[in-house]
Amino acid sequence: MTRTIQCVKLGREAEGLEHVPMKGELGIRIYENVSKEAWGMWVRHSTMVINEYRLNPSEPKAQEVLAKQLEDFFFGDGVEAPPDYVAPDAEASTEAKSE
Repeated sequence: MTRTIQCVKLGREAEGLEHVPMKGELGIRIYENVSKEAWGMWVRHSTMVINEYRLNPSEPKAQEVLAKQLEDFFFGDGVEAPPDYVAPDAEASTEAKSE
């Protein structure tokens, strides 16, 4: 049976996560308030952050950066892409225009 929650990111009811995504209070908070769809958005954003800032997720400083981004992504004012980030779609269209 599908679990439905009021998603804080999407602002509407949506399918909830199947399990708590991480240990601790934040993991439980995410499980109770974040949809599968919004979690997928976070996974894409966190991958971009790791790549753009060249973070090693096993290092404590990188974990702090990701935890702050995660908190802001779902429960804060949101997050922005790194200053020099160019989305893959934008990059492809720029290359096509220059040819």
